[in-house]
Amino acid sequence: MFNKAARPITPPPRELPETTLQLTPDQVKQFEINRLQAKARQREKEQKASTSSTTLNAHNKRPLGITPASSNSPTASKPLKRDSRLGAYFEYDLSKMVNSKGGFLLEDGNEIDEEVRRKEKERERQRARQNLDPPMHLDRAMNPKCSECQSLDIDQTFKKVFGCLVCKKCQNEKPEKYSLLTKTECKEDYLLTDPELRDEELLPHLLKANPHASTYANMMLYLRYQVEDFAWKKWGSAEALDAEYERRTAEKKKKKNKKFEQGLKELRKRTKEGLWQRRKDEEHKHLFGELQRGLDGQSQQVCHSCGFTIDVEVM
Repeated sequence: MFNKAARPITPPPRELPETTLQLTPDQVKQFEINRLQAKARQREKEQKASTSSTTLNAHNKRPLGITPASSNSPTASKPLKRDSRLGAYFEYDLSKMVNSKGGFLLEDGNEIDEEVRRKEKERERQRARQNLDPPMHLDRAMNPKCSECQSLDIDQTFKKVFGCLVCKKCQNEKPEKYSLLTKTECKEDYLLTDPELRDEELLPHLLKANPHASTYANMMLYLRYQVEDFAWKKWGSAEALDAEYERRTAEKKKKKNKKFEQGLKELRKRTKEGLWQRRKDEEHKHLFGELQRGLDGQSQQVCHSCGFTIDVEVM
């Protein structure tokens, strides 16, 4: 049964005269529903208008509301019109676009990836051979000790690669002896050659991953005091190495200056030739006109550009 208490209070319906057209109960019910819906919409509009006009913020101002684009208000944001001079406009859905490689014939990436992985594994395998830790003895006297501080905590990598018994602490405290040098530093500072640096019996080296790319050749690192000992033996002494380094530096500088002078000489030569040719082109060439016979019977020719006159003897 219909609950009269939950029904909104409305004026009582007017009694229609008998002369009017009689309506069915369904039509009367529909009319009543439409009237209630219209009143509810009107009440919502009035409530919104009163709230927006009476509610103030902390600064005693009306709150800023978002004006829809479909509003007739002059402050409403409307979409800008596209300039017709820009031509046709095509809107693409980037999420559905497929990379067609721009029409270029590219190599298959699978073969390249396999080659890169093969090189990386080979470099890792070469480095792994040097990182194997030897077993420790239970007897402390049988374990190797640091040559500087007699500590048992030696660097196993230095022991296996360089045959040097030294701990991490002594490495950091004495970099002038136990620091690592790159292959380029050995060649430039100590004047060693590639065959000497590649010989592991002469100069053992430690392999490290190349910081530029994993597929590049591993870095070859050398122990400083071993490189210095070999360089002193090769050149005789530290003073002889310094003298050879200065000689090579002076010779390199001399070659550089000679090349610079040769280039400067060629530049001067080209400049002189250009000036001579420019002066040659700027020389005036007379353009004489037809012979003009004077009153005395002698013929003359006049240059059209400068007015220079010459006498011509007609045979």
